[in-house]
Amino acid sequence: MSGIQAQSNGNEEFDGSNPPEVSVILVTWNSRDTLSQCLEDLSRQVFKGYELIIVDNGSGDTAGLNLNELSRIFDLRIERLTSNLGFAAANNIGARLARGKWLALLNADAFPEPDWLESLLRAARQNPDCTAFSSRQIQYHSPGLLDGAGDAYHISGLAWRNGHNLPADKYGLEQKEIFSPCAAAALYSREEFLNLGGFDEDYFSYFEDVDLGFRLRLDGGKCLYVPEAVVRHVGSASTGKRSDFSVYYGYRNMIWTFFKDMPSPYFWLFLPLHGFAVLFFVMYLALRGQSRAILRAVFDAVLRLPEILSKRRLIQRDIKASPRDLLRVMSNGLFEPVQEFLKRNRRA
Repeated sequence: MSGIQAQSNGNEEFDGSNPPEVSVILVTWNSRDTLSQCLEDLSRQVFKGYELIIVDNGSGDTAGLNLNELSRIFDLRIERLTSNLGFAAANNIGARLARGKWLALLNADAFPEPDWLESLLRAARQNPDCTAFSSRQIQYHSPGLLDGAGDAYHISGLAWRNGHNLPADKYGLEQKEIFSPCAAAALYSREEFLNLGGFDEDYFSYFEDVDLGFRLRLDGGKCLYVPEAVVRHVGSASTGKRSDFSVYYGYRNMIWTFFKDMPSPYFWLFLPLHGFAVLFFVMYLALRGQSRAILRAVFDAVLRLPEILSKRRLIQRDIKASPRDLLRVMSNGLFEPVQEFLKRNRRA
């Protein structure tokens, strides 16, 4: 692969013999402040049959890592990219290098509890009809609050983390089917991940996990939320919360996901609602002083719609899920996004 400098633990036998059950993929970009704690918590996992693939996304953060020490702890491979290719592309690179049956994606600012991997794999063994699993994320700086219990997707095209900012002792305690996992701490079938082409690398960052979860749904897959699999998540440690970066990529990619993935007849039925949602956030973010970021997001999303519609034709061609099953796992309350928006702003 061009632009990649490979470095491993000295064991060059990446030929699939004696493969681990799971490959943990950890993408880092300017994550020096959180990476060491993430690695320390990974080293304490009860389940030991995993390999660790660190993909440094052009930041050089891994340069200071003690490879000899890490190699004694992990079945380790480090891939150093010469530039930042984005969260989506970096995880895809890790997935192609992985040898495990399962891919465990973990952000550098997500700190897993010792039984995190064990809980995800137990759920995978007990639920063979599911191909993706989402963790329970607790806010690192406010441990009494949920950061999320997987992702919800609304018929308008908006998405949010289930239970974000709700009391952790009351919400997100039950295992249940959800729309898609949050890729900050998720488990995917490697075969399914690769068959679907992984994350859409045009997204660069943000909403790529919702898009993949949507495509997994269209392919007949299911996602399960596993409350026993706990991570403490800092959140937006590299890009910043409410930054122009997150606004641009989040809303551009949100538009692309609706146009790519929403099947007919729902596409035409919900398109006016999607347009209203986009218009609302254009006005809201303009009032918040981020008009340039949101207008550029909408402009670039529309500019590249011909490419997105080409992808749509491929995605919609071989749908295995019934429209009724898809609607069952979507949030479909007409005023649900408004209620969610108001709740989050009150909590903030």
